[in-house]
Amino acid sequence: MSPDSYNTIDKPSVAEFKDKGSKFIAYAFPVADTNEFKEKLAAIKKEHPKATHHCFAYRIGTDGNNFRVSDDGEPSGTAGKPILGQIDSRQLSNILIIVVRYFGGTLLGVPGLINAYKTAASFALQTTPVLQKPILINYRLQFDYTQMNEVMKIVKKFDCMILNQELQLFCVMEIRIGKKNLEQVLNSFKELKGIELEANY
Repeated sequence: MSPDSYNTIDKPSVAEFKDKGSKFIAYAFPVADTNEFKEKLAAIKKEHPKATHHCFAYRIGTDGNNFRVSDDGEPSGTAGKPILGQIDSRQLSNILIIVVRYFGGTLLGVPGLINAYKTAASFALQTTPVLQKPILINYRLQFDYTQMNEVMKIVKKFDCMILNQELQLFCVMEIRIGKKNLEQVLNSFKELKGIELEANY
């Protein structure tokens, strides 16, 4: 049974951790896709052009397959993985954490770096509340205009979100259905004859 909701953060947060003169500034952002991730990373690099490293980890989507880590020049496995570890220990998705490092002149060694990136990421997550959001699935409906009332009854009853609609003699509607109601919604639509349904990702 796959879950019908996921955990994420609602608003960005920032936190700082210092060790032996090095400063680690962690930024946590809610992100919906990789384009948003690229924008946030570019903005942070612009804000901190003199930083030694801009390390990050993100996890996007709810199937667990879309994630990425970067050590950005730090020894392999000392930055991105510990950051991702903090995301995963809280079972979060649709989230990006970037940790900016200003080198303080003293090497921290591998255990020191892992601890610093992990702690900075953890601090950033502690300052923003975790939200549970429903998993939503997009569907496209096609139906005759005469069925509009029946269609709208189902949409309202199950709190579906209308993304787009073209209302002519033959109507096209794109809606977003909460995963927990999906089976009931699809069965309700199937009971109305002549409605075409397709999952629209």
